Amino acid sequence: MPYRTPVRGVALLTVSTMEASHQDGIGGPDGLERLWTPYRMAYIRGENKPGDDSAGECPFCRISQDRDDERFLVVHRGETAYAVLNLYPYAAGHLMVCPYRHVADYVETTDEEAAEIAAMTKTAVRTLRSVSRAEGFNLGMNQGAAGGAGIAAHLHQHVVPRWVGDTNFLPVIGHTKALPELLRDTRRLLAEAWP
Repeated sequence: MPYRTPVRGVALLTVSTMEASHQDGIGGPDGLERLWTPYRMAYIRGENKPGDDSAGECPFCRISQDRDDERFLVVHRGETAYAVLNLYPYAAGHLMVCPYRHVADYVETTDEEAAEIAAMTKTAVRTLRSVSRAEGFNLGMNQGAAGGAGIAAHLHQHVVPRWVGDTNFLPVIGHTKALPELLRDTRRLLAEAWP
């Protein structure tokens, strides 16, 4: 299998075009390379999706109650909110800032929660910029299922580092994400750099 380096020296394991692009009876080769991403199947199958909207089923509530930060990829804990790496990141370092309290809508946060979520988001940007030399960021909250929230019952602010020429076309066109390091390594790096 050849290696390909599309962005800043990040090696991606791909399946040879000749091997992957032809399958008898399916038509001619399409000329595209294939990137093997088996970790995505857990997300596609909904393996970690809560069974209902209750706090008992909520992964963000379980993470907030357990203090094994390394296991649950928690980068930092505050008084009313915490920062945690996304299990299904759009880019390396993609984290979320979540209130401890099980609340679905931003307007339902207390003033203290809203202030800490905002402050922690700023710190996340500074830390990611320092550690990964991110050149830009996507920040946002997806409110409700119609708004794109994967877990609509518990508010979470996404902080996604970006780079000019990064792999942003892969999720959009190829439904694939390329990550240059393991989530536990990213978590350790960010936790150690968090002020």
